[in-house]
Amino acid sequence: MKLAKLLTNLVITISVTLTVISVHAVDSVEDEYEQFNYLKKIDTCINNIKKSGLYDGTQEQLNQYCKVETLKKSFKPGRYAKRILEEKMTEFNPFVITPHKPSYMLPGIVTNNFNRKPYDFSEEYAAGMKEVEAKYQVSFKIPLSSGDLLTRGDGLYFGMTIKAWWQLYSSDISKPFRETNYQPEIFYRAPLPWKPFGGNMGYAISFEHQSNGQTQVLSRSWNRIIGSIIFEQNDYMLMFNPWYRIPEDDKTDPLSSKGDDNPDIEDYMGNYEMYGAYAFNDQNKITVLVRNNWRTGHGAIELNYTYPLQKKLVGTIQYFNGYGESMIDYNHKQQKFGLGIALTEIF
Repeated sequence: MKLAKLLTNLVITISVTLTVISVHAVDSVEDEYEQFNYLKKIDTCINNIKKSGLYDGTQEQLNQYCKVETLKKSFKPGRYAKRILEEKMTEFNPFVITPHKPSYMLPGIVTNNFNRKPYDFSEEYAAGMKEVEAKYQVSFKIPLSSGDLLTRGDGLYFGMTIKAWWQLYSSDISKPFRETNYQPEIFYRAPLPWKPFGGNMGYAISFEHQSNGQTQVLSRSWNRIIGSIIFEQNDYMLMFNPWYRIPEDDKTDPLSSKGDDNPDIEDYMGNYEMYGAYAFNDQNKITVLVRNNWRTGHGAIELNYTYPLQKKLVGTIQYFNGYGESMIDYNHKQQKFGLGIALTEIF
């Protein structure tokens, strides 16, 4: 009886093992067939366009165009995925700057709690600042790879985002730029095969430096490794961005250029952010950014609403409440409200 039971278990084990191997083999064959079919469609697209004699661009641009057209037909993209695919169309056009994060200009932004403390080294300068100022953000990215690196539709990029707060209405102190934040990053982004609720998923991994480019007591900076999980469907997208701050040595002298300028920044900026966007229609859209540190209770929320003005002009309303609206204000809480024009949107 024991021998029969042992043989039965052995047969079951072998059967399960062979089944698993067979499934993987079928999946592998299907993947190879799907990849062959995908490459064949790209080649067909390239050849058809060349035969037409109507294309006068570069081979790289033609390859990218056909790759994106083939990808579009392989799934049902929402607004965010459509934006990514449309950007891929022009990534290698030397006359096109590819947007990254939203870009905008706010001629007027007002705060309920202006932070003059960092500028106390000059009483005249601090006193001359106005609570109403201008703000802008410019963001773009550059592809560092052509074709697929690890999976279909992925890409490696260099991104740059610049924010500036301009004391446009402070004539007594010559209207200076009060604060400018620089955010260079290198990131890898790729789709995921899962499609929960009929949507699409992707992920990104980035190394990011952020600083205000100042020296000594005004200097603020940090380096982060950020992982992102993205879900999008139809008119909305959600993104979860946890990060790990790369540690720095403590400062031995407050005036030294070496060492950590802001060792407690995570207490106020947290360890993650949630980002969401929704399009009511083609003209009216809203984005929400939320940061939080559950241990300290500090965080922030930022809302941006865009709406049509005239022809290509898109209006934007921005509301911020919390810590870290700028690097110099990372540990300063305030509410801010601004009006302006959106140059590029999330989708």
